[in-house]
Amino acid sequence: MLTKRIIPCLDIKNGRTVKGVNFVNLIDAGDPVELAAEYARQGADELVFLDISATLEARKTRHDMVLHVAEAINIPFTVGGGIRTVADVDDLLQCGADKVSINSSAVNNPELINTLANKVGSQCIVVAIDAKDVNDQWKVHLSGGTIPTDIDLFEWAREVEQRGAGEILFTSMNHDGTKSGFANAALARLSKTVNIPIIASGGAGNVQHFIDTFNDGLADAALAASVFHFGEIMIPDLKRELKEHNIEIRI
Repeated sequence: MLTKRIIPCLDIKNGRTVKGVNFVNLIDAGDPVELAAEYARQGADELVFLDISATLEARKTRHDMVLHVAEAINIPFTVGGGIRTVADVDDLLQCGADKVSINSSAVNNPELINTLANKVGSQCIVVAIDAKDVNDQWKVHLSGGTIPTDIDLFEWAREVEQRGAGEILFTSMNHDGTKSGFANAALARLSKTVNIPIIASGGAGNVQHFIDTFNDGLADAALAASVFHFGEIMIPDLKRELKEHNIEIRI
């Protein structure tokens, strides 16, 4: 059985780590390089870095920030935000990223998934999907959750897998920042829809939420931000608890 992964997420805006609730009301959460180094030291399995305003501002991810974070850690590192071309991906991999995350650009140009998977390999391509439960239907949203679409979460997940994505990062906009737990019913359905790993995102508030998303949500990895940024959960403590609940995890 593959071990489950714990992934802190750095949402970056104006060079700082930020965190909000339901994708709005952002507050400062610290220096991204310092946080990244601390998470590597604590034993995080991977790190995700999302330049959350890059798409909205029609610019590329800040390469200097990616370079500094990559130099500070020794764990796999996924970078997303403003990625539209093969050249963008090449630049980020050169800066030290191990994987790239694409979201709005994949929806706007689905062929980009095929192109990138063929160029750098599926193992490097994470498709992030921000979705919201609207009248019991999960709909994909773009540009940092600001643009709703009629695209069904599960149909889109199936398509991105067929196009060559190696992993899906699913964020429930309904749960983001609420600390009320992950969207486990949707996650379980997603895990049964595709055969690639699913990263759960949105809603982590306590250790039990992580236990539940691995057991009930069938997630392969759990991503969180504020509970780590503000010291509410320490990664070594979380991993010990998961181990005690017979969840395969790297200590």
